[in-house]
Amino acid sequence: MSRPADARRGVTGAIVAGGANERFGGEPKGLRRVGAVRIIDRVAAAIRAVTPQIVLVANSREAEAWLDGVPVRRDVRSERGSVVGLHTAIASVPEGDIALVAAWDMPFVSAALLSLLVTRVREGASAAIPESPDGPEPFCAAYTSACLSHIEQAIARGDFRLSSVVTALPNVSRIGETDVRRFGDPGRLFFNVNTPADLEEAERMAATA
Repeated sequence: MSRPADARRGVTGAIVAGGANERFGGEPKGLRRVGAVRIIDRVAAAIRAVTPQIVLVANSREAEAWLDGVPVRRDVRSERGSVVGLHTAIASVPEGDIALVAAWDMPFVSAALLSLLVTRVREGASAAIPESPDGPEPFCAAYTSACLSHIEQAIARGDFRLSSVVTALPNVSRIGETDVRRFGDPGRLFFNVNTPADLEEAERMAATA
């Protein structure tokens, strides 16, 4: 069911197409298919259930062809690392919008969970980040522009550890694992396809949904 139009305003989804693709022979991992659907399309569909506004954060010269009608935003900072991609994602949304960030290699990300993240930010948090058994999931999270200066400070001091950045963010609403499980198994919701073996596992997971 689609959300009311007024509930979808003020939110921009940012799909982060990060990570090297050497394990797939140079083919972008988010363009691989799970259940006959490209992973990037699965992520985009989950975001579009929350907001029609999407940007794609990618440095590839081919990125404009990956999602029809979706603008591409490239890193403006010269440093490398996932923290830089997160910075670009938050900085790429229109001023005043909530940045709903999702990695492009998460085929089972939940629209309902994404909606909860936005709700938590609208209730006053500067960021809403869910927890998995492996810790916080900053690439399935919602942020306001208040987080940017803290991320920039981390980059400036050479601290590219996402765990450090998340800890330093102000007024974060943590979605605990118990609450996350309302939307499904965290091992599935946050599953990343990084290797051919992961892709095979994702296919098995999709077949048993």
